[in-house]
Amino acid sequence: MTPRSGFPSCCLTPRLQTPQLLLCCVTCHAVLCSLVQPGLEARARLVHLPSNRSNQEQGYCETEARLASSLDFWTLSSENLMAVLPVDPVKENYVRKVKNCIFSIAFPTPFKSRVRLVAVSKEVLEDILDLDLSVSETDAFIQLVSGEKIVFGSIPLTHRYGGHQFGIWADQLGDGRAHLLGIYRNRQGEKWELQLKGSGKTPYSRNGDGRAVLRSSVREFLCSEAMHYLGIPTSRAASLVVSDDEVWRDQFYNGNIVKERGAVVLRVAKSWFRIGSLEILAHYGELDLLRSLLDFIIQEHFPSVNVQEPNRYVDFFSIVVSETAQLIALWMSVGFAHDFVPNTSDDERRYKIGNQANIGMFNLNKLLQALNLLLDRGQKHLAAQILEEYPILYYTRFTELFKAKLGLLGERKGDGDLIAFLLHLMEKTEADFTMTFRQLSEITQSQLQELNIPQQFWALKMISKHQLFPAWVSQYLLRLKSNINDSDSERRKRMTTVNPKYVLKNWMAESAVQKAERNDFSEVHLLQQILQHPFQKHSAAEKAGYSSPPPAWAEGLRVSCSS
Repeated sequence: MTPRSGFPSCCLTPRLQTPQLLLCCVTCHAVLCSLVQPGLEARARLVHLPSNRSNQEQGYCETEARLASSLDFWTLSSENLMAVLPVDPVKENYVRKVKNCIFSIAFPTPFKSRVRLVAVSKEVLEDILDLDLSVSETDAFIQLVSGEKIVFGSIPLTHRYGGHQFGIWADQLGDGRAHLLGIYRNRQGEKWELQLKGSGKTPYSRNGDGRAVLRSSVREFLCSEAMHYLGIPTSRAASLVVSDDEVWRDQFYNGNIVKERGAVVLRVAKSWFRIGSLEILAHYGELDLLRSLLDFIIQEHFPSVNVQEPNRYVDFFSIVVSETAQLIALWMSVGFAHDFVPNTSDDERRYKIGNQANIGMFNLNKLLQALNLLLDRGQKHLAAQILEEYPILYYTRFTELFKAKLGLLGERKGDGDLIAFLLHLMEKTEADFTMTFRQLSEITQSQLQELNIPQQFWALKMISKHQLFPAWVSQYLLRLKSNINDSDSERRKRMTTVNPKYVLKNWMAESAVQKAERNDFSEVHLLQQILQHPFQKHSAAEKAGYSSPPPAWAEGLRVSCSS
């Protein structure tokens, strides 16, 4: 295939069998707006607490603080989000075009039916939110994470942003089914933003109902946590609740509308800002607000950039370019696709796995277009040069990661070709991405040399059917000999620490979803447990077939943007 935007062909591998999931995470940072009038009417009720002092004001420190056993004194704050930039002056919650602000105030809409907590992340609760796991068993917690009530100090906000969908400017998008509850500062001094997804209509809901359904919420919860334990930056999922409220969806946009159940995920991230947060301001010429928002983002989330520096926006852009290249290379290293065909919403395969690096370039170019409105001629030229370095940054990191996956030490000419050769064979044989690299981590060099592939290494056996596989093996073994002070056992040990045995594949998520639809959440819990240790062998995972070839029923499995 012919690479585009200057990316080497070895990075563009469209037909490998990879985790077929959507992950609704964000890349960039920050949040704000000016004071809100008291006495707002809301559908979600307020939990009145006796204190609104911060953890630091109460004398908390990392070593002394204990996990909260209830929500009685646990508070959020929206002040930092609302003290710098204007909030939408319209307080009513109806769909509309919003101008000259960053947020609109909108309260979550509680479910009408009973709500059930079906999954919770112990690590998020305890390590990020300072809450003992036992808190998740309380009514107050379920009311909070389902949107029925909000805690003291919280003024729920919905974010205004724009963006491109399938390469076309879509104008105002925004949080159409999400509510930002506020910021929590934990005992380590970290600030985390809490957001409900699927919690009701907002001014940005367009033609939607503001709800999320169980199947998409299960995927969101599991995939967010799976990516974290793979060591890849992502938003986190704290909890998942499901209701009996009826939500009607046409999953594949073919006129087949079916009844599903509404669900809500509580997500946490350092920030929910994105490139579209800046694009919408640039599009409507709100340049003072664009400048203020950028300065806030830099001040809050880019400590290495001096907010007083005239070139601060160029410095900010340089970091975003570098981190985007790093992130997408990490995605590729585990076979993750932010949007993977067969996604029936992506007819043109714009977001297929082999095109992710190019989409990263597209997104960065749109960010630069917004920034250019605030840059002088010299700064524009410098920023353009920074963007031109993106393919090199990406390919360099991509190569580093895949060399580690193959157990290669040091720098040798031809390493990139060796990686590209293997990916070519994997593409042609439609090999399983995860298990190919994992089984290369487990097979001995002598077994490879003899081309004696044991039956349990089923992914390698699939590739071995290709006529060029012996040639690749010869090149690989020759390259391994150049590893200094290395042994075959050390190589295998090293490779098993970077090549996961389990990732959240589409069929695994679908199996969990199908059971969850019948109120059996056992596989959700099993996957949550397994994916916390993706590099370790688990007997329960082996019994479930998570490292085996996909079941026959999964062959025609499809997803969509609503999945």
